[in-house]
Amino acid sequence: MSGLVEIEGQFYIPASDSSVADAANRVIKQGDMFAILDRHGDIRPLGFENQGLFYQGTRFVSLLKLEMNGKSPLLLSSSVKEENDLLLVDLTNPELGEMDRDHIRSGIIHFARKLFLWESDCFEHLEVSNFGLEPVSFALSYRFRADFVDLFELRGIKRERRGNMLVPIIERDKVTLLYEGLDGVRRQTTFQFSQTTSESSSERAVFSMTLRPQEQTTFDLRISCRVGEEPPRLQSYDNSLRNVLSARDQFQSDTTRVETSNSQFNDWLHQSHADLHMLVTQTECGPYPFAGIPWYSCVFGRDAIITALEMLWCCPQLARGVLRYLASTQATKSVAAQDAEPGKIVHEQRKGEMAALGEIPFGNYYGTIDATPLFIVLAGRYYERTADKELIVQLWPNIERALHWIDRYGDLDGDGYVEYSRRAERGLSNQGWKDSEDSVFHADGRLAGAPIALCEVQGYVFEAKLLAARLAAVLGQVETSKELNRAARRLQKRFERDFWCEDLQCYALALDGDKRPCKVRSSNAGHCLFSGIASRPRAARIARIVTGNTFFSGWGIRTIAATEARYNPMSYHNGSIWPHDNALIAAGLARYGFQDAALQVLTALFDASMRADLNRLPELFCGFPRRDGEGPTLYPVACNPQAWASAAVFFLLQSCLGLRIDAERNRIYFHTPSLPEFLREVDIVGLKTPTDSLDLTLRRHAGEVAVNLKSRTGTAQVVVIH
Repeated sequence: MSGLVEIEGQFYIPASDSSVADAANRVIKQGDMFAILDRHGDIRPLGFENQGLFYQGTRFVSLLKLEMNGKSPLLLSSSVKEENDLLLVDLTNPELGEMDRDHIRSGIIHFARKLFLWESDCFEHLEVSNFGLEPVSFALSYRFRADFVDLFELRGIKRERRGNMLVPIIERDKVTLLYEGLDGVRRQTTFQFSQTTSESSSERAVFSMTLRPQEQTTFDLRISCRVGEEPPRLQSYDNSLRNVLSARDQFQSDTTRVETSNSQFNDWLHQSHADLHMLVTQTECGPYPFAGIPWYSCVFGRDAIITALEMLWCCPQLARGVLRYLASTQATKSVAAQDAEPGKIVHEQRKGEMAALGEIPFGNYYGTIDATPLFIVLAGRYYERTADKELIVQLWPNIERALHWIDRYGDLDGDGYVEYSRRAERGLSNQGWKDSEDSVFHADGRLAGAPIALCEVQGYVFEAKLLAARLAAVLGQVETSKELNRAARRLQKRFERDFWCEDLQCYALALDGDKRPCKVRSSNAGHCLFSGIASRPRAARIARIVTGNTFFSGWGIRTIAATEARYNPMSYHNGSIWPHDNALIAAGLARYGFQDAALQVLTALFDASMRADLNRLPELFCGFPRRDGEGPTLYPVACNPQAWASAAVFFLLQSCLGLRIDAERNRIYFHTPSLPEFLREVDIVGLKTPTDSLDLTLRRHAGEVAVNLKSRTGTAQVVVIH
């Protein structure tokens, strides 16, 4: 992913800020809006800069604080409901007033806050109850502020100029704060109250309340965010809540349900599913997973493709939405400032003032080397999973353009490898999934010079051409299919010759601009198993390396081995552990029959999930060796939740079960299914083929896993291969 702090014209992720994954934070998201609040349900300034209500790349609320007689209520409990759609908070009053005048004993008043998001609105429903023996009068108030800072400003980029705050509009039941950006766009935040204020200003709204003993009253707050000429949305609280719950139910019905004999593993599964539901945004092309909160709550090409691949077996609708969206945004011309060329798949799309002005290059940015071949891989695997020929017919022109980009633009020097070299002045210097400026280097630590050909990208291209050949055959393009197959085999032969390093017993991380191999043991080599480009003998050697002590920390596989020059367990890409990286490697291990190694990865990440807040695996964590009695060390600014990390558990489980769905033949295969010791039984409910739905139970018996068909609608066959 792209970094978020500008240094010498490029953008990187700092490691000095407080963790977004702080247990005190509560995160909710819906569509283009997300909120980071504290446990009280408040948004606080100074020291809590990550908090806010964000919409389309801008913070629309930088302060929101509920008060009683000017004091903060005391926290009783706080939780985000299981499916991440509601924040529920219970509060009570502190001791207020003097003993002989206006005295309110602590613990008399109960506040129940319920907050959720829908489209561009944040709704709060507040129930206030008096459990005392006497009537109580007090001032209920909200303090609020809107700074309209761009997300990139929040992450450290200093702007020479900003737009102007306009005169606020103050009414008896609402307050509107307005900002006009340098892009000429007016942004506004409206605080709409269900009761008339007794006092209001641009920073505070006060309401007089009197409650008899055992009396309860309700109060609603609606925070509406608008950009430009967006029309106001008039849906009520109740209708909006129904829409939220309906969207949750739809996502649940679209996804195969998995339950196991281990309640803690179920917690990981359920939290991951809920996080994916929260991160998925409905677009005009269908569902699309935004990458992560808070820094990547927007479209990323590579991240969405990998998330869709991880979820393909249990939620193919996600892949359909991703494919259609990325096809609709595929580059049609060469634009150096965007690192765009015809046929290339988008890397990142940002909204907000700085993106609109070009102060950051990521408004519509194509600086990724792997999203284009992975787009083809997803299309090919989607067809195998669904037999959805109609969509493939629609996408075929996009696939052809992507193939043309691979051969014409991706291969910069005509050597048969896809490589990158930044053209955008402020674009990313490294354009693989490890896009930190120091992530591609030689054995002595020297950074590699462009153009750079990453090992895993050649694997993606290899599989892309094989799968495109199959799709071409489905569409009756026999000669095209044959040539794509031949091209893939030629690439595989060259790759084995040029990338294998006998002294490393591993594929080189990359070839630099002078075609010198970067002799670094990296997790990238594990992706060569995921794509199938690795020869079987060499795949076995890589399997031994990535599960050995230099790579495997006990919590997972590090991004590089501990023996390498730039190894740093606290770095973003040079020694950390990424759940999605581990899931792809585990899929590769299982592909070559190394089920025990795949189980080792699944077990390690399960152990990590049990020590994570809410059982939620973050984007990454540090690569320190596992220590008795301690959990993994958190990376300070990891996104949490993050889509491809959330989806990892589903891909890991699929890999260990050897699960593959052949929709054309209406068959479900289990190749050498395996389960770890902590899972005795797995129930798969509602596994769908194009015509059927199946419920299955897998049970582990003395080292083998039996697959039992519990129910089936239709004639789909279940085939177990041991």
